[in-house]
Parts: sequence; C-alpha cells; structure tokens
Amino acid sequence: MEKREVMSPLIKSVEKDVPVFLKKNLAPNFVFHNLNHTYEVVQAAWEIGQGSDLATSEMDILIVAAWFHDCGYVNAYIGHEEESKKMAQHYLEEYNANTEFINSVLACIEATKFPQHPISMIEKVLCDADLYHFTRPSYPRYAKAIRKEFEVFLDKIYSEEEWHKVNTSLLTAHSYCTDYGKSVLSRFKDVNIELMYKKNR
Repeated sequence: MEKREVMSPLIKSVEKDVPVFLKKNLAPNFVFHNLNHTYEVVQAAWEIGQGSDLATSEMDILIVAAWFHDCGYVNAYIGHEEESKKMAQHYLEEYNANTEFINSVLACIEATKFPQHPISMIEKVLCDADLYHFTRPSYPRYAKAIRKEFEVFLDKIYSEEEWHKVNTSLLTAHSYCTDYGKSVLSRFKDVNIELMYKKNR
C-alpha cells in the first residue's frame, strides 16, 4: 500500500493544526520531544503502517494518534500521555469524529506509555514508530537530547558510565512489536547497539 496522495479532511486538519499548537506552546528546552520528533513519528507510522498492511481506516486512526501522542508535554512531563489523550479527545469531538474512532486514537496514545503494552495492530505500529529513532544512524544525537531532557525535567544527572549502562540496557531489552519492526527495524537497531558497545570497550 502506497502513501495516499489524497488525505482525509481530518488528517489534513490535524496535520495543519498540531504543528501550530506545538510551535506556539512547547518550551524550547524540549530538545527531544519536540515538533521534529512528532514529524518523524508520523513519517515512521506511515512506513510501518504500510509495511503492516493496515487498512485505510486504520491508517487514519494511526496518523491522528501519531500527531497527538506527545502534545501533552505542553502540560506535563510525567504523565504526558493522559494530557495528550485529553487534547486529542477534545479536538476530535469538536471535529465530530465518531466515538469508536476517538476511542481507538486514545488507545493508541495510551499504548505508547513506557513500558509499552500495545494490544491492537494499530497500537503496535504507533509504539514501533515512537521508538523508530533506535534505528537511526544519528541515534547518539537522539540519546544526547533525551539525556538533556532527563536533566532538565526529571533532575536526573548521569555520569558517562551510568548513561552508557542505561542506554545500552534500554536498547537491548527493547523489542519491536510488529513483524515489520522485528524483521526490518531490529537489524538497524542492532547496529546501534553494537556501535555503543564498541565505543565503550
């Protein structure tokens, strides 16, 4: 399934409104959970959703959830998912989306809570998309950004050795949820794990 050239009116609306909201309201010290991360998660959701043969209706749920999944950081760092769900629900109710659609979007956002426990295929796709950065060649840059956020928002200060342990244990303990994640994404994540170990030998 190729990315649709014609997006639904709802997707178009969300794609227009969420970036404006994040640009206006998200503090600049969100160096990881920022608009760029949201863009990347949406793009990853398209890729994994297509690789998982999601139906058009499922893709709509997935992409809306991807756009909203981190909006709650505007109000809270810990528990941001609940805030994201409130924002998504309010937006979708204003848009007159049906209840089943809204509940599916909220379930997807809920599933991204760490540790992840997705149930439906759509939830699994979003969870894999949210951690797609584990696969990127520039992963050290992402890790540096999340470390900075932990310092600023959680008052967690790590030594280089401590951070290496936290980081490597996170990636090695993690498993992608979809078949696409297991067969395609895991290979790239494994390269990053290997590089991390080599760097610290």
